[in-house]
Amino acid sequence: MAVTLREQFEERERKTLRPDAAHAADTRGRAIPEQEHVYRTAFQRDRDRILHSKSFRRLKHKTQVFLAPEGDHYRTRLTHTLEAAQIARTASRALFLNEDLTEAIALGHDLGHTPFGHAGEAALNEVYAPGFQHAEQSLRVVDLLEQGRLGPGLNLTFEVRDGILNHSKGRSVLDGRRPERAGTLEGLLVSACDAIAYINHDIDDAVRAGIITLHDLPRDAVKILGSSTSDRIDAMLTGLIHGSQDGPIAFTPHILEATNILRSFMYENVYASEAINREIRKAKKLLCDLYYHLVDNPIIDIYPATKGDSPERRAVDMVAGMTDQYALRLYRQLFFPTAWEKW
Repeated sequence: MAVTLREQFEERERKTLRPDAAHAADTRGRAIPEQEHVYRTAFQRDRDRILHSKSFRRLKHKTQVFLAPEGDHYRTRLTHTLEAAQIARTASRALFLNEDLTEAIALGHDLGHTPFGHAGEAALNEVYAPGFQHAEQSLRVVDLLEQGRLGPGLNLTFEVRDGILNHSKGRSVLDGRRPERAGTLEGLLVSACDAIAYINHDIDDAVRAGIITLHDLPRDAVKILGSSTSDRIDAMLTGLIHGSQDGPIAFTPHILEATNILRSFMYENVYASEAINREIRKAKKLLCDLYYHLVDNPIIDIYPATKGDSPERRAVDMVAGMTDQYALRLYRQLFFPTAWEKW
């Protein structure tokens, strides 16, 4: 029997990847077994399923930090995802890890993020008693809410699901255990590259918005990492690659210290700024009102696979899946008076 292209790719992984990398041929599999593809590995198929999902497309209209921005160059949740994926792929290749698995996790890690960024996550966490974490919701999206070829869910491999859940301290039980970190080096790498991406592009957007200037950045961190976005990403990525070559995923100590200084600066001076929080308070009220309305008036045909869930759980799924624009339109439709046009 002729060897398929997929089998050739799997053999190449065995020969070229480092011993502790994840190999597609050794995946722990899918919830529903499927026949293997002729020329795509299991992780390549997962990447493609995520990329073609509706949830992925909606990320283009979801806030990263600046709510419903009108400027053309502010990041959205989609551009953040693409930047994080690009950084993660570069690191994965340099470390001889599985680039396909890394990319699949990176592309899927924020599928469950709410409209209006972390304001939406905070709002749902307040009103929904079991709590809300976007990493858990991202897993729910790929497991249940997206419609795949075999029914509800995309039927992704264990390794991709594990990386999606654990990119940001997920608390849910996955496969009968309570992991605190991703179970693959590729999953851990995505978590680190996610931080590299958002720290740097959030600085760029904050400068564009006039909240900070480049001169405000901590001098000790700038001295080590550089003053431009490209210099900082390169320094962080270089420190991550050098720190991860002979063991677990880690930054070199001096790069880690400088990165944490910069990250703390962003939390204290940008994410906590009144200019942002003023809009966050508005967004939280809007989403809480929508949540309570949807609990009392459920829309039953949005996610058929959840018809047995509670109204609260279904309202969470509905709100979390909205784009910024859809949430604003629905709020106007539900709560704004309509002008009487009949004479």
